[in-house]
Amino acid sequence: MTGTPAEETILNKEELILDPSLKEIVDAGVFYGRKKSKTHPRMRPFILATRNEMEIIDLAKTKHDLAAALAFITEKIKHGGKLLFVATQPAASSVKELAREFHLPAVTERWLGGTLTNFRVIMKRLDYYKKLKSGWASNAFEKYTKKERVGIERELGNLHELFADLEPMEELPDVLVVIDPQIHTTAIREARRLRIPIVAFANTDSDPDVLDYPVAGNTKARTAIDWFFGKLREAIREGVAQRTAAAAQAAAVEREGATIEGPVEGDKVSK
Repeated sequence: MTGTPAEETILNKEELILDPSLKEIVDAGVFYGRKKSKTHPRMRPFILATRNEMEIIDLAKTKHDLAAALAFITEKIKHGGKLLFVATQPAASSVKELAREFHLPAVTERWLGGTLTNFRVIMKRLDYYKKLKSGWASNAFEKYTKKERVGIERELGNLHELFADLEPMEELPDVLVVIDPQIHTTAIREARRLRIPIVAFANTDSDPDVLDYPVAGNTKARTAIDWFFGKLREAIREGVAQRTAAAAQAAAVEREGATIEGPVEGDKVSK
């Protein structure tokens, strides 16, 4: 019996597990690319084969590129760097949980033009949203008429949709993390203009040349995106741990230095 291209690919997925360490990636469905007709020419090095007009992503390369991307993120976090997540598709909704866990900003509804290149204006709008939100929570608008309060509530709802997940952003990010750059071209363009490094989980229809750390994978499946988020979570935790350890070591050295210098000064006074 002949199944759909996707079904026939699943039947042959065992062929992809040449390396046992790739099993996790295969099980997450990361190997599904886009149709051959939609493949970006520069993505050819990321493709293993084509089955029934569907591209099969080379998971060995995905694994290699992922390691480089995660090492870069860990290093950035270790030195206090901030990430900005961009993932507006429903399949990537778990980005909110990831961003909130580490108090990092995220764009989860739609990218506002100028979020990076017109940063000051966006920050003014974000500050206005925060003040409006605070005022509403403290019943500061009770003195207004019912019609005015309805208008304020409606405005707050619209702003909440755009800015709620951006609240932690106080300065330009050090890294942009994008899920499917093909549907976030404006964000990519703004980051490149400001020379902000871009880490992206990209499907076969994306241009890898505009990305600093492209990781090829299935950007349409929730399981594949969640797998990528899981790896990001591990990298961020490692960066936080290294930063904490470095801070503790620096504090210990400072205390030791103060202890050594203390008696010397005391001896001078006693003499």
